[in-house]
Amino acid sequence: MGAYHGPSSLTPGARGLREPSGRRLGEEAVATAELIVVPAVAVDRRGVRLGRGGGSYDRALARVAEDVLTVALLHDGELIDAVPDEPHDRRVRAVITPSGGLVMLPA
Repeated sequence: MGAYHGPSSLTPGARGLREPSGRRLGEEAVATAELIVVPAVAVDRRGVRLGRGGGSYDRALARVAEDVLTVALLHDGELIDAVPDEPHDRRVRAVITPSGGLVMLPA
């Protein structure tokens, strides 16, 4: 993770996504964030997030305080009733969908 200094500071990253080009802040920097936005395949109404199975986001979310707003970006229809969860899974506090906007989930 690097510091964001506006659109001109972004360059293509290893996975084709644009990312900050400056000094890397290290894995622990996520713990200082006030807002965390994560991708998801689906999220249930308890905030359990289904990803792609690598666990990277769960490991990052484990370093974030519980009062930090964590939001998953979803397509319509991906906020569902139940997602299987495991002990290492970290819940999100809200989702954003195109038609529903920001939806806060129970803490």
